[in-house]
Amino acid sequence: MTATLTPPGAGLSASERAVPRRRTRLLALPEVRWAGAATALFLLALPLQLGGAPAWIWGPLYALSYATGGWEPGWEGLKALKGRTLDVDLLMVVAALGAASIGQVMDGALLIVIFATSGALEALATARTADSVRGLLDLAPATATRIAPDGTERAVTVEELAVGDTVLVRPGERVGADGRVLDGASEVDQASITGEPLPAAKGPGDEVFAGTLNGTGALRVRVERDASDSVIARIVRMVEEASETKAPTQLFIEKIEQRYSLGMVAATLAVFGVPLAFGEAFSEALLRAMTFMIVASPCAVVLATMPPLLSAIANAGRHGVLVKSAVVMERLGRIDAVALDKTGTLTEGTPRVVDVRPLPGRGLDEDELLSLAAAAEHPSEHPLARAVVDAARERGLDLPAAEDFTSAPGVGVRAVVRGRTVEVGAPDRLLAESDAAFAAPARELEGSGRTAVLVLVDGGPAGVLGIADRLRPDAAATVAALSVLTGTAPTLLTGDNPRAAAHLAAEAGIEDVRAGLLPQDKLGAVREWEGAGRRVMVVGDGVNDAPALAAAHIGVAMGRAGSDIALETADAVIVRDELAAVPATVALSRRARALVVQNLVVAGVFIAGLVVWDLVGTLPLPLGVAGHEGSTVLVGLNGLRLLRDSAWNRAVAEGTG
Repeated sequence: MTATLTPPGAGLSASERAVPRRRTRLLALPEVRWAGAATALFLLALPLQLGGAPAWIWGPLYALSYATGGWEPGWEGLKALKGRTLDVDLLMVVAALGAASIGQVMDGALLIVIFATSGALEALATARTADSVRGLLDLAPATATRIAPDGTERAVTVEELAVGDTVLVRPGERVGADGRVLDGASEVDQASITGEPLPAAKGPGDEVFAGTLNGTGALRVRVERDASDSVIARIVRMVEEASETKAPTQLFIEKIEQRYSLGMVAATLAVFGVPLAFGEAFSEALLRAMTFMIVASPCAVVLATMPPLLSAIANAGRHGVLVKSAVVMERLGRIDAVALDKTGTLTEGTPRVVDVRPLPGRGLDEDELLSLAAAAEHPSEHPLARAVVDAARERGLDLPAAEDFTSAPGVGVRAVVRGRTVEVGAPDRLLAESDAAFAAPARELEGSGRTAVLVLVDGGPAGVLGIADRLRPDAAATVAALSVLTGTAPTLLTGDNPRAAAHLAAEAGIEDVRAGLLPQDKLGAVREWEGAGRRVMVVGDGVNDAPALAAAHIGVAMGRAGSDIALETADAVIVRDELAAVPATVALSRRARALVVQNLVVAGVFIAGLVVWDLVGTLPLPLGVAGHEGSTVLVGLNGLRLLRDSAWNRAVAEGTG
């Protein structure tokens, strides 16, 4: 319980302390600028056209919209074509130009705007992920204090440190390198690496990690790893490698885009060339071919896929779940295994007093014991001290002033409260050998996964406080719901100690517990499942979860206390920290995928009917456009049904079994 000093970053959220923010500006991305220009020009031209303005006014605006929004996908499509690949981007640009050539200028411009906006969103997501990975490197300080053999101190860059060097870590500083404590005692916040909710006591022989935050004691540390091989550097590499090697994600329709694109181009050329070869007039052959291209274009198929998924994204967003793309929403419904982090995911991530046990014969009740302990802890900034003070305030207890406050790293605090000497700290450090009988309540609390805090009054044991990271109220229901949805009970992956992990897992209804894991261990577990053909969803919140989030089929981050790297690496974010939203979103995704299938059937029937009509008969262009647009509108409206609150309520019901 230490700390009369306020460490750097006190008062900031966990994510703000974890990773400094580096944000790419929105307009710094060319894709965003081009898409914004194309959208603005389209929105200027559309009301002018609908209002009956002359074509010479709105026509150039549409032309500029085509140019600003279409040149980049068109150029990329041409480069792909040079590599003997035909993609839908180029096909959509050609279809837009074809629509314009037969008078459907607005339809073509709308298609261009949709594709430009999609490309901009993808570029933004990529840039933000890169930002968060670069920001992760800032966890480790740029400099460290190296102690020479003659005892002199010198500030050097962490890159200059070599294995075997000795560094001094002052109170409130971040550890500059992975190493082992030679001298000193302190408590180090290493939640960014291990996910442990409470600072870990460090003394001679204990291992410390670069980037973790030292408490109030000074430490001399022997460097055991180069900066390039530190745990934090390896986390960066694991995130980058996992992101690069993760299987390419595509919507269902994108998986067949190459064959569809080639078939549509070949068919359009045939529809134009064959009648022309048999003597049909050029204008009539061109009109038939353009009509064919429009009715056969995959607009209805694209809209068959997108509106249900986008509607599901919007509905989830209104209820506190940020799903980053339509691909993610589609993939969410396919998971068949779930791995959950402990601290900040299944639990609230904040230590709280859950037991107050006065010792018999000391003349104190629960409120008096807690009041004395909180008064003594009040000057301290330690997380456990704040938990004790908060518990007293929640009970409405008075906190008398503390005098002669002192603290010792790794031991506890001492103060005079109402003329009585009060000590609060670790039982092992405060109890003498002759007081072993008083240690039983502390051992009982520790055996149930609590952190035991002993309170001494005037030199004698007066009581024990049990502190724990409290399980979220909806954790057990969420675990049960995910078990029903996937057919397999979730697994707990945590860096916390096995005893605390097992106790909490039992409360949440989880049987498969893997504790004491470092980031690479979590990543290894995910890859093991993925290698066995499982589609794994990982739910976490910390820097130590980021590699597993990146490698998983779906990564979900808890938003309120989540680190920047976890939030950016994850595919979805639970903004309000409502764990029950996870199974509800999975159920909503499955509903969206069912609507996609319905829409694809409808779109396919319309396209097939119009194409056959155009090939065996004479399909009037206005009727072809009406049929094509009508099918597009129909499937779009069908997908928009998922915007209703009733769709979310139904998903919640399905997610709770």
